Amino acid sequence: MKGSTLIEARGLVKEYDVGARVVDDVAFVIARGETLGLVGESGSGKSTVARMLLRLIEPTAGEVRYEGRDLLTIRASELRAIRRKMQVVFQDPFAALNPRMKVREILAEPFAIHREPCDRARLDQMLGEVGLEVSALERYPHEFSGGQRQRINIARALALRPEFVVLDEPVSALDVSVGAQVVNLLRELQQRYGLTYLFISHSMPLIRYLCDRVAVMKRGRLVELGTCEQVCDAPREAYTRELVAATPEIRL
Repeated sequence: MKGSTLIEARGLVKEYDVGARVVDDVAFVIARGETLGLVGESGSGKSTVARMLLRLIEPTAGEVRYEGRDLLTIRASELRAIRRKMQVVFQDPFAALNPRMKVREILAEPFAIHREPCDRARLDQMLGEVGLEVSALERYPHEFSGGQRQRINIARALALRPEFVVLDEPVSALDVSVGAQVVNLLRELQQRYGLTYLFISHSMPLIRYLCDRVAVMKRGRLVELGTCEQVCDAPREAYTRELVAATPEIRL
């Protein structure tokens, strides 16, 4: 691992109905500057775990610790300060943007929420960081391709210079070539700003390319955890071997 522990899940459980657990006793740590891949079939609990880490939903049991502080018990003011350090890029670049807002308004929104100043120069810089022209500021989301919309989502997520970013299948709605460009952009931004990622995917080749370690989920439980080389090249679990075999290699 690359540095000290930034975020830790301890015994996370999520039940929506009594006795029906969608996440069952999941535990792992993510080091500062690391990318942890979270992989598994649809319905395995990956996104539920991510939302509990961000405290978008409350766990039934367990702990989420950020720099050692339990996010489930800290005061509201402390949680607000930590929230600006944690962001998410969702799977669907179409649904994630408000169609009635111009890009300028979308990118300025995080600053308004946290009551921080934001001028035109900062907005121009944000677009440049994700490879978009400044003329995009006065356009609406429907005027962009899927890959361009996801770049706008990434720019918004990085607006306040977070430390930890959840990438919830950020390229699964894009075609392969466009998705590869977005993955390379994410890698460049991580190196530039020292970001820590949780990268959720069902694609083992993407996990191998972007991640330092990988955690494999099946039916709400963590069944394998290790470096990408360990898990992808010599998986212990039959389920992991099935995942590796089911996803063809891709060029990035």
